[in-house]
Amino acid sequence: MNKKQIERWAPVVLGLVLLLLWQAVCGLFRIDDYIFPSPYTIAQAMAEFSAPLAEAAWKTFWVTMLGFGVSIVVGVLLGFLVGSSRLAYAAVYPLLVAFNAVPKAAIVPILIVWFGIGIGPGVLTAFLISFFPITVNIATGLATLEPELEDVLRVLGAKRWDVLVKVGLPRSMPYFYGSLKVAITLAFVGTVLAEMTAGDSGIGYLMQSAGSAQRMPLAFAGLVVIGAMAMAMYELFSAIEHRTTAWAHRGSNAT
Repeated sequence: MNKKQIERWAPVVLGLVLLLLWQAVCGLFRIDDYIFPSPYTIAQAMAEFSAPLAEAAWKTFWVTMLGFGVSIVVGVLLGFLVGSSRLAYAAVYPLLVAFNAVPKAAIVPILIVWFGIGIGPGVLTAFLISFFPITVNIATGLATLEPELEDVLRVLGAKRWDVLVKVGLPRSMPYFYGSLKVAITLAFVGTVLAEMTAGDSGIGYLMQSAGSAQRMPLAFAGLVVIGAMAMAMYELFSAIEHRTTAWAHRGSNAT
């Protein structure tokens, strides 16, 4: 087995070891399921409530994708604006940092007042919590363009717009894909948070209901579903990244 195969199977092996350890601890100390369910009881809950879980997962998924799609559009445009001008970077970046520091859980009640119970708060919370990494990474990729490279391009007749679009944006693609992998996980967090507070369906609402009824295996099953969806989207963006920006991973592909 070569190095790449070992790296590919390492997360699976580690996950299985952790699951076995978790099951052993629950069995050894006889921990009640309503306090801390074992992997076996969680799997039973997933099988028993497969239909409600699938329905809730689909609702959470498309609400998250709506908010995430908006965050990509806004994040890229805002990141391009901030990264293309030193003045804009100096003026806007501190405000973005301040906004990102505001707990999104404190914003959800405001969104409920504005948009009511339903998908509105979920979409907006997913957007608000995930656009910041995209904006920052695009802006960083553009703002850190080497001055020497820009000077050479200017000498060759390139205008500022040409430098940004033809050199800056392609150079920012690894930053962009890195931000997508972070932002998609945050988007799921935002959607579930809104569903637990202001939702009438979805995984967050299901987990809230299960927790209130002390059905912890079902609540943990919801966590497993959310983690699986986030991990699947992370791997999707990772695969797209390696296909479209292979030039940025030459060193990591060496054996």
